[in-house]
Amino acid sequence: MSTVGAAGPVQGVHFVTDPELTLRHGLLATVDAAVRAGVAVVQLRDKHASARDLLVTLTAVADVVRGRCTLLLDDRVDVALAARQAGASVDGVHIGQNDLPALAARRMLGPDAVIGLTANSSAHLTALAPLPTRTVDYLGVGVIRPTTTKRDHPEPLGVTGFTAIAAATDLPCIAIGGVGLDDMAGLAGAGGAGVAVVSAICSADDPGRAARDLVTGWAEATKVTA
Repeated sequence: MSTVGAAGPVQGVHFVTDPELTLRHGLLATVDAAVRAGVAVVQLRDKHASARDLLVTLTAVADVVRGRCTLLLDDRVDVALAARQAGASVDGVHIGQNDLPALAARRMLGPDAVIGLTANSSAHLTALAPLPTRTVDYLGVGVIRPTTTKRDHPEPLGVTGFTAIAAATDLPCIAIGGVGLDDMAGLAGAGGAGVAVVSAICSADDPGRAARDLVTGWAEATKVTA
C-alpha cells in the first residue's frame, strides 16, 4: 500500500534543537526567534534527558510555539503522547530506525499526528512498502554533509545521494545534516520538500536572522524549481 504523507505541515525549513547549542541564547528564546522567522517545523531533540524532564521541556516549548508551526518531538513517542494527553499542542514525532516502529507510533498517536522517519538507504525505503497509508508523513534524509551535531552519522549522501532517495519514494523528503544555504538550490531541484538544520540556527549570533535567511533561501530555491 502507499505510504504517502501530507507535505503541507512539514514543507519548508525544520529547526532541530540541541540541548548544548541552545544554551547560548536559551532554548525557549531560540525557538521563539526561529518560529517568528517562519520555520515550518520545530523538532525538540534531547537524547539524554529523562522522560520527566523532557515532558516539562516539551510542554514549555509548546507554550512558546503556540500552534504557529508544526511541533515535533524527537524519538520519544511516549513523552509526546503524555504531553498531548495533558493538553499540550504537540503535533507528533520524528523517529529513527532504532526507535519505536513507525506503525506502533501511528497507533499510539492516532491518525492526526505528524510522524517523520529517518531514512538514508534503499533498504529503509523497502521496509516502508508494506505499511498502511499515512503511517509515515515524511522522511528525514541524510546526512547531506559531515556534521558535528550527530557524531555517529552514516556516510554523507551529498545532494546526489539525496536525489536518488527522493526519486525512489512518494513521501516528502527533508534533507538534514550539514545543510547550508549553498545546498538549497540543489536540494530543491532534487525534489526535496524542505531542509532541517541545527547549528545553523543554534550557533548563530542572531538565531532569528539566521532562520530568516534559511527560510528565504528555501523559498527562493523552490520558486526556481517550480
